[in-house]
Amino acid sequence: MSRDARWDALLELVGKHGRVDVEEAATALDVSAATIRRDLDQLAEQHLLTRTRGGAVAHGVSYELALRYKTGRHAPEKQAIGRAVSGLVAVGEVVGLTGGTTVTEVARALAVRPDIVGETAVVAGGQPTLTVVTNALNIASELAIRPQIKMVVTGGVARPQSYELTGPLAVGVMNEITLDVAVLGVNAIDIERGAYVHHEGEASVNRLLAERAQRVVVAADSSKIGKRAFARVCDLGLVDVLVTDSHIGAEAKDRFGEAGVQVITV
Repeated sequence: MSRDARWDALLELVGKHGRVDVEEAATALDVSAATIRRDLDQLAEQHLLTRTRGGAVAHGVSYELALRYKTGRHAPEKQAIGRAVSGLVAVGEVVGLTGGTTVTEVARALAVRPDIVGETAVVAGGQPTLTVVTNALNIASELAIRPQIKMVVTGGVARPQSYELTGPLAVGVMNEITLDVAVLGVNAIDIERGAYVHHEGEASVNRLLAERAQRVVVAADSSKIGKRAFARVCDLGLVDVLVTDSHIGAEAKDRFGEAGVQVITV
């Protein structure tokens, strides 16, 4: 097995399980433990995982696993959340979507709604059945092939970890538009601190997306609740709805409700 193939396999394990053990990985990939240790050291140098004694993990306030390796983590929950958030969007609305694996599932759910992309889907006046504004290149590429959806992509500099566009060009576009609803993907959400992501550039664009919307929906599986990340997107005062999975604790759900955030569990 080539080095690149081993790296892909190791990062896939981290993406699915949140951790990888040297001995288990060596057995699974049929290579020596020394080779796995060397691979993990090199991946850690590139900030693709965090080394621990005996392996590596995908956790930590400053840690960010590349998007392509996060798709397997909490996948059923994210797909269910995506379908639920899709149901909150009305035909004809202007929707802002940030990047991230959960919001990608929202985009995919929107892309198969019969009233949006079906043969009989229409909006009065010949307008698109949905207008989507996003700074995420992967979401734009998936929705651009849907002729019923008007796809608007912000400018900016692409981040390889998340495929999101950031910087002054993205901010310039966001300042010129208004949205019916913004769907935010986050790395952490907390009652006291609000919504957070790992990168300050993404936080800035995502904050503008929220500020330009009449309604703000946070799409986050329960593993994000009560956690911390580096850059704050907004406080809970800007959030109308949190869509998460049923593993959210009863106390956390009640506290979000007391803060004025509607919690929808799937």
